[in-house]
Amino acid sequence: MSRSLMALGLCALVGAVQAEVVVKPVPYEIDGVAFEGRLVYDDTVSGTRPGLLMVPDWLGMTANSEKQAALVAGDKYVVFMADMYGKAVRPSNAEEAGAAAGAVRADRALMRKRAQAALEVFRTQGRDTGLDTGRLGAIGFCFGGGTVLELARSGAPLQGFVSFHGNLDTPNPADAQNIKAPVLVLHGAEDPSVPPAQVGGFMAEMKAAQVDWQLISYGGAVHSFTNPQANNPGRNQYHPQVAARAYRAMNDLFDEVFAAP
Repeated sequence: MSRSLMALGLCALVGAVQAEVVVKPVPYEIDGVAFEGRLVYDDTVSGTRPGLLMVPDWLGMTANSEKQAALVAGDKYVVFMADMYGKAVRPSNAEEAGAAAGAVRADRALMRKRAQAALEVFRTQGRDTGLDTGRLGAIGFCFGGGTVLELARSGAPLQGFVSFHGNLDTPNPADAQNIKAPVLVLHGAEDPSVPPAQVGGFMAEMKAAQVDWQLISYGGAVHSFTNPQANNPGRNQYHPQVAARAYRAMNDLFDEVFAAP
């Protein structure tokens, strides 16, 4: 199958991105520091929809991550992109992104606090968006995937957590006992950024805490397999077929948990 056909298939799986998709900046503050998230939804859809808090990759609030949020949202979800760095920090390259993400990863309490703050802002966005605040989940990509897992470990009261090619390590594995909802990890089996030892540690952590968890390991996929801009073979590379499968797995999980009474 050609890349163009695969991309069309991916849109169909996630929900076609409509011209009416709204991307709305949402300013907020954490401890007096300015942050700005993005609220993404199709304003032609009537009725209510579940919400997904989305933590982007290490580059943060980029045009590419907004497109990814719109693809995820489609006509199925309201998506809120969390700003993990603050409005004044907008990385423009890998070096700047590494520094910004590294500072947050080095302080897991700060990481959790910023993700939790974004979640609370998201909960207030129901008016005019069709957001059903009783049906909320969280997803993240790369750095964002690791952030979502920390949000789960913090005990956030959501109905599901999904990590796409995210880091799986944590300094406090025992905190997995706080997880209140199913966890789905979508992992590239050849990802050099998340080696087998890290995967094994995550599995042991989940088992010890008796979490409802799944880990899908996709053969032939490396880091950033959902990112069409990733083109570093063997390290960070888009894999359209795996991306389509991963988005389908995400939707399957949320269809299940949001349908539950």
